Amino acid sequence: MYCDFLAEIASFFLIISVTLINFSTFATRLKPSDYCMKLINKQLNADAQENAAAADVPTATPKAPEAAPVVETAHDDFDWSIDKRNVSHYAETERVKYDKVYDNTFIQIEDGEIVNGLVVALTKTDVVINIGFKSDGLVSLNEFRDVQGLKIGDEVEVMVVEKEDRSGNLHLSRKSARIFRAWERIVEVHKTGEVVTGAVTSKTKGGLIVDVFGMETFLPGSQIDVKPVTDYDQFVGKTMEFKVVKINETIKNAVVSHKALIESDIEAQRAEIMSKLEKGQVLEGVVKNITDFGAFMDLGGLDGLLYITDISWGRISHPSEVVKMDQKLQVVVLDFDDDKKRISLGLKQLTPHPWDVLPEGLAEGSVVKGKVVNIEDYGAFLEIQPGVEGLVHVSEITWANTPINAKEFFKLGDEHEAKVVTLDKDARKMSLSIKQMTQDPWNTIENKFPESSKHKGLVKNITPYGVFVELEPGIGGMIHISDLSWLKRFNHPTDYTKVGDQIDIIILSIDKENRKLQLGHKQLEEDPWNALEETFAIGSIHEGTVTRKDDKGALVQLQYGLEGFAPNRHLNKQDGSQVKADETAQFVVIEFDRNEKRIVLSHARIWEQHVAEEKEVAKKEAKAESDNTKKAVKNIQSKVEKATLGDLGALAEIKAKLQEGEGDTK
Repeated sequence: MYCDFLAEIASFFLIISVTLINFSTFATRLKPSDYCMKLINKQLNADAQENAAAADVPTATPKAPEAAPVVETAHDDFDWSIDKRNVSHYAETERVKYDKVYDNTFIQIEDGEIVNGLVVALTKTDVVINIGFKSDGLVSLNEFRDVQGLKIGDEVEVMVVEKEDRSGNLHLSRKSARIFRAWERIVEVHKTGEVVTGAVTSKTKGGLIVDVFGMETFLPGSQIDVKPVTDYDQFVGKTMEFKVVKINETIKNAVVSHKALIESDIEAQRAEIMSKLEKGQVLEGVVKNITDFGAFMDLGGLDGLLYITDISWGRISHPSEVVKMDQKLQVVVLDFDDDKKRISLGLKQLTPHPWDVLPEGLAEGSVVKGKVVNIEDYGAFLEIQPGVEGLVHVSEITWANTPINAKEFFKLGDEHEAKVVTLDKDARKMSLSIKQMTQDPWNTIENKFPESSKHKGLVKNITPYGVFVELEPGIGGMIHISDLSWLKRFNHPTDYTKVGDQIDIIILSIDKENRKLQLGHKQLEEDPWNALEETFAIGSIHEGTVTRKDDKGALVQLQYGLEGFAPNRHLNKQDGSQVKADETAQFVVIEFDRNEKRIVLSHARIWEQHVAEEKEVAKKEAKAESDNTKKAVKNIQSKVEKATLGDLGALAEIKAKLQEGEGDTK
């Protein structure tokens, strides 16, 4: 009977185990583990020994009372204590006891926990791993591609993704466990600054993907090398050393840098070089970068700046005119800053200053040839030889006394011959003259350009008050704006001519001492105002067109090219409006000044005078009628000897007419 009881217990546990197995898919790999069955058998053996000991102890059995006679029925021989599965019932305390024994055969795990598991089986696609849980778990064989010779019995570290997925299976992942462990190590090395080794797996936008401890990290393009890198493909597949420079705990992302390792090595080299630096020390360097303001040189781990003004004694517009990329040069240390790690270098200082080795033949009065290297408002600098320059002041460009624009006369790179006027080697200054290369034409100005002589000149410059004309190099004068035309008044000389035009002139006067010529243009013709005085006599009426109008009045274009001025109040029309710009109307001359070349016009005077004339005519007509009436009255009075009542009435009418006529004349 005891053996039957043990068999029932064993059958119960077997049924429970079988129900946890999915026979349709995982019959072979999800059976209870050997470790679990050993614990069950051990517990069953212990219970069997305990029950056997209890059976050997005699017990007193009470005598049962006599029972009433039993009537036999169908199936009385059936044992109702045995169910249809041939499993005996047992007490609740025993059920709880054995459930506890069964649960204690499994380890307690949580989702996301990392545990060690044993490889119990291998399939074509998966690895079956036993972690001591109720069932074994599957891990894709792809997650073991880095493991060579994986076999049954190997111990691996996996992460519990889900204790029970939708299918009721245990979900494990070796990849997640590796990433978790890798992230722990990455966080640790970020804190300690430890150098790590990683493999560059692929290229991405803006940088590279690096495998560190089995986890993907990002290497920005700017952190690959101290020099700019454009070709990222050359690094794919390489194993390099890196430093973790940034981590993001939230998204489990890390940024690594190879440049930081190089910079740390360079910093050590810099510290060593800086400790040995001295001003005036000559070093060898390689040009690593060229900018508009200078060239950066690699001094063997330490950078120095060769400024553009320290490259050559002569003027250069860009450092690339003298130095090239990757060129080796001997340079001298001009200055350095330990705190800022800056070194100023010089190249020209390795050669003597050109002013200290000037040619012996260079002296005041000698003629030199130079290239224009700089142009200012006050003149231009000619480079006689590299590092030696002379200034040609604007006053030394031409013998003419007219203003000269140096930026119009000189062009960068042009070559000119000039005479050395002053030379100061100590101050390293030199003044040059171009005009002194020829004789002063003003010494004989009266011979070639006498007064009243007519010539043709070139308009060189225009100002608001006049036009500067060049007759020949070094000789020129000004035409005042009032001397451009007899008839027109110009607001600006550009209304008449422009720079570069040829213009006829006449010499009005010569100021040899101040080197000035007064020129005229309108004087080439007779003054037309003498002949126009009769044509435009005061009171004469002419047709004119308003060309310009302002608050003071309007300019009116008349015949013969003459212009007149109409004050604002003289522009009124009879209807109350005014003559507008570009409108043609009749104007009367109210003033003509031949000396001042001025004509004053009026449109209002025309219709005002017409109205006055009409009033005068009406007044004369009324007066004449009044005189006639008076004569008629006198004739009647002389003929009538004695007035009658009828005569008195006639006289009253005549008197009334006379009074009415007198009122009109008033």
